[in-house]
Amino acid sequence: MYFDDKRLVAGVAGALVLAAGGGFMAARWTSESSTAAAPAEEAAEAAPTSLDLSAEAIRNSDIAVEAVSAGGFGSEIVVQAVVASSPTGEAVLTARAGGAVTRVFKRLGDPVRAGEALAIVESRDAGQIAAERSSTAARATLAQRNLARERYLYEQKVSSRADYEAAQAEAAAAEAEARRASAAMGAANVTRDGRGTAVSSPISGRVTSATAILGAYVQPEAELFRVADPRQIQVEASVGPADMARLAAGNRAVIELPGGGTVEGRVRAVTPTLNGQTRSATAVIDVVGEALQPGLGVRVRLYPSLGTPGNAIALPEDALQSLNGKDVVFVRTTKGFRVQPVVVGQRSAGRVEILSGLKPGFQVATRNAFLLKAELGKGAGEEE
Repeated sequence: MYFDDKRLVAGVAGALVLAAGGGFMAARWTSESSTAAAPAEEAAEAAPTSLDLSAEAIRNSDIAVEAVSAGGFGSEIVVQAVVASSPTGEAVLTARAGGAVTRVFKRLGDPVRAGEALAIVESRDAGQIAAERSSTAARATLAQRNLARERYLYEQKVSSRADYEAAQAEAAAAEAEARRASAAMGAANVTRDGRGTAVSSPISGRVTSATAILGAYVQPEAELFRVADPRQIQVEASVGPADMARLAAGNRAVIELPGGGTVEGRVRAVTPTLNGQTRSATAVIDVVGEALQPGLGVRVRLYPSLGTPGNAIALPEDALQSLNGKDVVFVRTTKGFRVQPVVVGQRSAGRVEILSGLKPGFQVATRNAFLLKAELGKGAGEEE
């Protein structure tokens, strides 16, 4: 009985020792786990939320910044458009008279000044116009002299009043003929020697089309050159019937270029009727201070002033980045950028709607915003 009690006491003591040891190991494991998790949580909490960048560094990285405005997709009209020359930004140069091309001064792509001659067309018509101008000028001079003589004779009571009035009428008719011939010579742009007509440009720009061939015979009004001024352009956007009623002159427009980047513009007018083939109206957008190539296809975001806009904000998808599993954007600050968490709504046509997290007026990085995310991650790695 004594030995049985002794074995029982020993077993209980061993169990207590094992229990104590297990408790110690569990406590130690828990402590080590907590200690290992703490730096990760602190690192997550200490992740940088701002990035210092100079304006020069931002420009060198080609990071675009866009001001956000309220309205969301309800306040935007995203349409396709084409860059076209304005009515005063392109000139078609034609032959003023039939003849042979004897001089060609400009070729395709050459710069042209307003009034500069691009070619000379030698023509018999030009010779006739010059000859008529000379003869009418001579008759007008003779008529003026005859009028002066008749005036003197009339004042001296030698000639009758009828002769004096006839001289006046003859002088007026001769002067009118001289002006007509002079205008015809100017319209034909006849050269000084009277042998040909000069093909001149009324605007400054560059030659965009050149069909004049040295020695070729051309008919009157045949097109020889086209000159366009890249500074005088307009963007023509096609809008649907529902959207045309929301647009008004002066509405803001953002032109998205194919190679990246945007250009600001303003709606100048919207055609009141629909195109018979496309069943759409045309919004004409003025672009100031930008040289865009006519014929370039672009995408345009129009911001109509009519209708009721929403409260959300729409941004290019390039502006939205994912950081630690959260949707964020980079807001411009005086020192660089800061991370701003946002709540995302619907997406459409390369745009994303921001439901909350931003306020109108914020400057947000759009193009190449991923570079800021990469730079932020680099800074976090260095800190660790």
